[in-house]
Amino acid sequence: MNFEAIKSIYYFEMARTRRTLLQSVISPVISTSLYFIVFGAAVGSRIQEVEGVSYGAFITPGLIMLTLLGQCIGNGSFGIYFPKFTGTIYEILSAPVAMTEILIGYVGAAATKGLIIGVIILLTANIFVDVRIEHPFMMVLFFLLTAISFSLFGFMIGIWATNFEQLNLIPMLVVPPLTFLGGSFYSINMLPPFWQAVSHFNPVLYLVSGFRWSFYGIADVNPLVSLGMISLFLVICLSTLGWIFKTGYRLRN
Repeated sequence: MNFEAIKSIYYFEMARTRRTLLQSVISPVISTSLYFIVFGAAVGSRIQEVEGVSYGAFITPGLIMLTLLGQCIGNGSFGIYFPKFTGTIYEILSAPVAMTEILIGYVGAAATKGLIIGVIILLTANIFVDVRIEHPFMMVLFFLLTAISFSLFGFMIGIWATNFEQLNLIPMLVVPPLTFLGGSFYSINMLPPFWQAVSHFNPVLYLVSGFRWSFYGIADVNPLVSLGMISLFLVICLSTLGWIFKTGYRLRN
């Protein structure tokens, strides 16, 4: 394992975050703070509690997950797409560096950025609401698995995309609706039976539900099922990337 190569890629990607601090860190934190202000004032005044938890505290895990997914996918996809766009990807591929080492460097940096933003938002949330964590180990586990899985997913998007429109297609048009409809701002128990059944086909529901359970001990889905779903998604991403590396799909040609 070439740890020097992994460290070089990782540090390079993390340095890009420092150069774009306003866009990478400050912007998502301000956006999430506005969610707390708007939803806390508009919706929170009408919905005092959800399953014994104040509404502002109830939506905190969903807001963290919303930001985490967007950041991990965005950083993971842009990290590998930009070398393709500039042509420097050929220098990386011709270097004595294995694809797994390239993957660890880029995905590790994307996951780290997402986790940093998630932790900052968690700390920011305490300014607006009273947040408690009943299962800290499970919270960290969900946090890590989600960050790694969706950074891998973003890496796949970056390889697949041939232009900036495709690069932003899934992060901008697919992920946000799934997150909003995945119980981030409500419990699916508040929905009619038909829409509750439909919601179970939304993969983001399992992420938000399991993450919320680690905070307050309440969930729309069994937390073990949620853990199984995110683990399954991780395996699918790794398997797909294994096929991409084996065939050289959109990397070698």
